Amino acid sequence: MELYELTIHELHRKLKNREVSSVEATRSMLERIGAVEDRVRSFITVTPEEALKNAEAADRRIAKGKIDVLTGIPVALKDIFLTAGIRTTCASRILENFIPPYDSTAVAKLKEKGIVLVGKLNQDEFAMGSSTESSWFGTTRNPWHPDYIPGGSSGGSASCIAARQATATLGTDTGGSIRQPASHCGCVGLKPTYGRVSRYGVIAYASSLDQVGPVTRDVADCAIMLGAVAGHDPKDSTSVNLPVPDYSAALVHDVKGLKIGLPREYFIEGLDPSVKKAMDEAIATYQGLGAEFMEISLPHTDYAVATYYLIATAEASSNLARYDGVRFGHRNTDARGLLDMYMLSRDEGFGAEVKRRIMLGTYALSSGYYDAYYLKAQKVRTLIMRDFIKAFETVDVILTPVAPTPAFKIGEKFNDPLQMYLSDIFTIPVNLAGTCGISVPAGFSREGLPIGVQLIGKPFGEETILRAAYAFEQNTEWHKRKADM
Repeated sequence: MELYELTIHELHRKLKNREVSSVEATRSMLERIGAVEDRVRSFITVTPEEALKNAEAADRRIAKGKIDVLTGIPVALKDIFLTAGIRTTCASRILENFIPPYDSTAVAKLKEKGIVLVGKLNQDEFAMGSSTESSWFGTTRNPWHPDYIPGGSSGGSASCIAARQATATLGTDTGGSIRQPASHCGCVGLKPTYGRVSRYGVIAYASSLDQVGPVTRDVADCAIMLGAVAGHDPKDSTSVNLPVPDYSAALVHDVKGLKIGLPREYFIEGLDPSVKKAMDEAIATYQGLGAEFMEISLPHTDYAVATYYLIATAEASSNLARYDGVRFGHRNTDARGLLDMYMLSRDEGFGAEVKRRIMLGTYALSSGYYDAYYLKAQKVRTLIMRDFIKAFETVDVILTPVAPTPAFKIGEKFNDPLQMYLSDIFTIPVNLAGTCGISVPAGFSREGLPIGVQLIGKPFGEETILRAAYAFEQNTEWHKRKADM
């Protein structure tokens, strides 16, 4: 097996035993990126010199016996994380040449453990999308089939893992942007509870919904990455001051007696037959492991998409007001005055989907419409949150599809925003409720495209969903299949 194919825990074992060096592992990964990148376009920026320098430092650290499980591991990051001295674009022309002066907290934590950063990954512009088609830098392709989308907005993070271009990645999830691409690319993707991981230094889309999480090859790696970035950060006012559990210790095979809820609102007409088959097989697997099932109701599910696209766009309208061409980012040089410069810079810098969401959000926040739209959406959000709280009084986790269909073809929904938005119908409620969810590989479509199932947990219940996901993974073979590249 090539070094670029190893998981975190497999490569860590070899590094610890001095069977390989971090430099060797990093060179293997950089060669892999060079071999397949033109077919998948996972990256916006590859950092070979930085990577090899960090790998040499990791090897010196290992030689002194100072090795963490992530020391010397090649990692890539969604291009939404600020990285000191390395271009950070958020896949937008407006930040095309922006180089941050500092690291985000999540990046700083990974660097402290000695990771090797191999590059920054493609995404939907400002994380606004479900297909990674809105990037200024071009569309990322699904490694399982190049004519299909990898999901979004963390499409680069998921395609990178599926194409074996990094050992692990970080993404962000505002309405399903980790779980949906993980499902479409056959990876494990976890959206932690809101406040579990610091958002400091993460370029904001919708501040009350954004959350940082890992995309990895298996559940064990997911637990390792979450443990590395979780924890309180005084720089983020929404960061929760709770102890970080040993997530890896939660990975046990036993789920006997675990109560799993099946929400009737998630088993809808229009569910793709291959998705339904994956769900049925997942239920049978858990039943065989001794888990108990019960039907539950999340009655306000039907309102989730509309609620999300009012709250998220309103917050985006506010967050993106800072891109004015004055302090940083793209500036039009032909403007005849300040207002002209603002308008031309933003018109040139933002893509169509970002402009659409800014306009929707500005409208929802405008005088005379605030109460009718934004305020009402916040009230419905509370009802959705209460649905989950009530459900978790009787069940430990909730099992649902990740998306109604497998990955769709590139261009199929790009000019139909409503259909694109509906592809996140099963993931959005988790963000509105602020709780945690994980996507784990569970099957394949007729076209050979991966399908994941979603496990939703109680707030700060990441240990439970990791345990349930691990038990499922260890009793199925789906995660062992690899895209043929």
